[in-house]
Amino acid sequence: MICILGIDPGSLFTGYGVVENEGQNLRHVASGCIRTEGREFTERLREIFFGIGAVVREFTPHELAVEKAFVHKNADSALKLGQARAAAICGTLAYALPLHEYTPREVKLALTGKGGAGKEQVQHMVKILLGLQGRLQADSADALAVAICHAHSRALRVRLGGSAARRRGGR
Repeated sequence: MICILGIDPGSLFTGYGVVENEGQNLRHVASGCIRTEGREFTERLREIFFGIGAVVREFTPHELAVEKAFVHKNADSALKLGQARAAAICGTLAYALPLHEYTPREVKLALTGKGGAGKEQVQHMVKILLGLQGRLQADSADALAVAICHAHSRALRVRLGGSAARRRGGR
């Protein structure tokens, strides 16, 4: 069984989601959001850094999946998002987790089959795939979606790697 931490970075809200993956089975472990609104920007980055570090200490994931930053029309927003993303990743560095990155389009495609799917469609699929009931906070759902995307991508890589090994005369 592998434990995956998914992160949806943001300078005001950084979502996290932890799932366990064994074969085709996914299980929701935890999800939440680090809220930093209304504080100085450097303090927000500090809270993201320490908040993600606390999540890693509590749930001891084996791998990390993070949504890649996409280019905003506003350069200042893009820079802040990149810095929030870096703070989240740096919060995990002491634990030497393998890092996997996915674009928003890759995440949507992995969960819904459509790279242009809306947030509601992604949230709906997260709830179905993890068997969750009730309302799911948007940033948490996005982070869980990143973790699920990684679980699906990981399984495919394992299958492709296994078949490649068989072709080379391995098991």
